[in-house]
Amino acid sequence: MAREEILLVYDKQCPACDYYCQVVRIRETVGELKLMDARKSSAVMDEITSRGLDIDQGMVLRMGDRLYYGSDAIHALALISSRSGVFNRLNYWMFKSRTLSHFFYLILRFFRNLLLKLLRRTKINNLRLENNDRF
Repeated sequence: MAREEILLVYDKQCPACDYYCQVVRIRETVGELKLMDARKSSAVMDEITSRGLDIDQGMVLRMGDRLYYGSDAIHALALISSRSGVFNRLNYWMFKSRTLSHFFYLILRFFRNLLLKLLRRTKINNLRLENNDRF
């Protein structure tokens, strides 16, 4: 029986996002986590854009036909995550609650945007908004 492919779409040029995505683990019984760079063109990025989701402000988790965005994505990841290792246990405890996920995600996103501004990274700007190329 083939395991379900679960996609995590994020900005690979963000060091914090890349680290998180590289170390988060999901339970093997749930499926196989596949990481996708949001800066590369793909069908899932087209779907994210068509749904009006700003990838510069939140990662996207795709499970089956459902997209989870931002704090909902990190909350869903926590619920399906492995509890092995300190990082994954901490990830579970921080984001297992939808309310805490939203609170912590806002803080983490603020610092992520600040980091990307300091690193002079450009935005992906998948929604093609005017004057929205820099953090």
